Amino acid sequence: MSAVCTQGLRKTFGSVQALDGLDLTVEPGTVFGFLGPNGAGKTTTIRILTGLARSTGGRAWVLGNDIATSRREIARCIGYLPEEPVFYPWMTARELLDHVGRIFGLRVGEREARTDELLDLVGLSSASGRRIGGFSHGMRKRLGLAQALVNRPEALFLDEPLSALDPVGRKEVLELIGRLRGQCAVLMSTHILTDVERVCDVVGIINHGRMVVVAQREELIGRYAVPVFKIEGQSGSARQLAAWAETLRAISWVTTVSVEGTTARVVVNNVERAKRELLTLVVGAGLVLTSYEMVRPSLEDVFLQLVGEARKEE
Repeated sequence: MSAVCTQGLRKTFGSVQALDGLDLTVEPGTVFGFLGPNGAGKTTTIRILTGLARSTGGRAWVLGNDIATSRREIARCIGYLPEEPVFYPWMTARELLDHVGRIFGLRVGEREARTDELLDLVGLSSASGRRIGGFSHGMRKRLGLAQALVNRPEALFLDEPLSALDPVGRKEVLELIGRLRGQCAVLMSTHILTDVERVCDVVGIINHGRMVVVAQREELIGRYAVPVFKIEGQSGSARQLAAWAETLRAISWVTTVSVEGTTARVVVNNVERAKRELLTLVVGAGLVLTSYEMVRPSLEDVFLQLVGEARKEE
């Protein structure tokens, strides 16, 4: 039995089609990376699966329970962390977890033991007596993850759990999520692709409410392993490089171009032609480079390629 399954899931908001026949399967014990650009339908999907919104059409099951008829049963055995968790600021971390334990019917001794266990798990034991109103954003994220785990869920839904965290905070939360592998199914929506590469077993890419592709992380990269040309300009060349990259997007053998600062990554559909012509285009644009190389594609390259192809088909 799959932990999560949707068939032809649809959701409309007036004239906006948020989900357009979404098919999704998450197996027990796996960490599933749910990727997509802003507005792709990630949060809408999670809200429907957790019972916070109703679908317009299609069907979905969580842990074998139909979301249309078994919302209460589902609520007892899942955990949920929204993108921006909200807490009572006057509560302490310990009081909050104890309160959530009461909601799930845990007895006094079990609540105390579970609270201590979770505070230690998320690294908040030393701050357990502090009021949540004084917590940093990262501390609130970690507390939110702890409250989502109080009932030992079989399925855990995380909506952008790494957003707005600094590198240290992301590392800590990723390690926590990684330790949940095998204990419960984790559906994690995010747009931080490097983090997905580090922790997710399976990756699903959604665009305009439709699933573009689902595959094991390494299989996905291998399937679309078209070499990427990485071009680094000298310091101060960011504007010139961005302008040059814009001209590349009109070339037939260029699939996608992404630019970050003075570094451009070019994905192509004709490697031999790119080998012959790309460097000539660099020279013709008057760019001064510090490096020019062909590299193995990253998940970000695959994501940009697939989303770009989906947009061309519309």
